[in-house]
Amino acid sequence: MSALATATAPTVVVPVVLEGRWVRLEPLTEAHAPALLAAASGPRDTYGLTLVPGTAAETEAYIETALGEQAARRSLPFATVDRATGRVVGSTRFLNIEYWTWPEGNAQQRGVERPDVVEIGATWLAASAQRTPINTEAKLLMLTHAFERWRVHRVSLMTDARNQRSRNAILRLGARFDGVLRAARPASDGTIRDTAAFSILEAEWPPIRAKLQARLTQ
Repeated sequence: MSALATATAPTVVVPVVLEGRWVRLEPLTEAHAPALLAAASGPRDTYGLTLVPGTAAETEAYIETALGEQAARRSLPFATVDRATGRVVGSTRFLNIEYWTWPEGNAQQRGVERPDVVEIGATWLAASAQRTPINTEAKLLMLTHAFERWRVHRVSLMTDARNQRSRNAILRLGARFDGVLRAARPASDGTIRDTAAFSILEAEWPPIRAKLQARLTQ
């Protein structure tokens, strides 16, 4: 466990490094700002429906917001690092971490320190890292952590309903389409967005894990 855990945070949900063959996910900090801005400074044609900072001030605000959500126990943000080059190539995070209230002694509760559901999102990659194993392995690492370390019941993945590219990528992970939540939240382009909702349940995780592992070995 990371020494970054606070006295009031649950003992399981703490900033942690997740590392694989192609990618390292490390806890996002203010020190990542220059590298994060550099990653976002290339071609931006895939960012139309994704919140990606474009200036130094936007990058600082982006990180401040993410760390505020982390302090409130709602989020764990990461800097995404290409292990081959050591460069930051984007960001991702665990979002909307939920702790349900269970009747005393209910067998479905795995411990009060463990979350029940979590969302994976706020993901973006530099153009140079897109269509590489980085995103697939990052999702594998995060899903493994959620289901096998935290033992959550469900992982949610959400995207702007207009973002067909993102929707296709989520389906390729093996997630199931749950439906569209109308007028669900502000969109990155200033409108009110409909959100396409997807999920993976705990029972569905083993075959999805095998599929992702096989994809990374191809």
